Amino acid sequence: MSTLLITGATSGLGRYVAVELVRAGHVVLVHGRDADRTERLVEELRAEGDAEGFVADLASLARVRELAAHIGDAHPELDVLINNAAVGAGPSGAGRELSTDGHELRLAVNYLAPVVLTRALLPVLRANAPARIVNVGSAGQEPLDPADPELTRRYSGLSAYCRSKFALAAHTFTLAEELTGSGVAVNVVHPATHMDTAMVLDGGFTPRHTVADGAPGVLALATRDLGSGRYFDGTRAARAHEAVYDPAVRGRLTAVTDQLLRV
Repeated sequence: MSTLLITGATSGLGRYVAVELVRAGHVVLVHGRDADRTERLVEELRAEGDAEGFVADLASLARVRELAAHIGDAHPELDVLINNAAVGAGPSGAGRELSTDGHELRLAVNYLAPVVLTRALLPVLRANAPARIVNVGSAGQEPLDPADPELTRRYSGLSAYCRSKFALAAHTFTLAEELTGSGVAVNVVHPATHMDTAMVLDGGFTPRHTVADGAPGVLALATRDLGSGRYFDGTRAARAHEAVYDPAVRGRLTAVTDQLLRV
């Protein structure tokens, strides 16, 4: 059995996956932004098995680093990280939003936070190899502009969301190369299109799938050896945006990411 951390677990896909994993006998660590909702989820999960909750606002990179430190201290046996938390496209025409650190909100929560959390927990995951990192991505991917990574021009929430998910996929492949031979696998998965989540409804989309439809891909990557540096559409190996496979594109993204995190 594994000890798994799931971010964004108090609703939607994250909540469904957390319940399935604890029922399967795993130790499930759930992250939420709201303390009350996180506590209620933990109470529900403990009726099924072993669970613990952690609260942090991923819009603050300082809080992300604190989260990693708390989890690493409390659970040095952690061997699976599921980066699930995300901010959706938002209502059509909504204005540009900023994180606590002044970054464009979707880039901050959907991309920079997983990068920071993963980097901080890598020593723990390496120590518990074989270990797995599952990045919950999206089929909606749009290349990030290195000259305007924060999307200050011609902003749209949908474009910001798609760029953040493109960046997450590209980062997954770069990290997989770095971790070759370490025993830590990292993959990215598009769970399902337009699931019945608050994020999808808030964006004005009509749900086409349920979170139950989206869960199998995440669960498979979290619990089975399916290689590393791969993109999945549900449980099926697929192709991400073609630009993700360009080493030059990934190199520019890494440079931009390092610069943003220094700021």
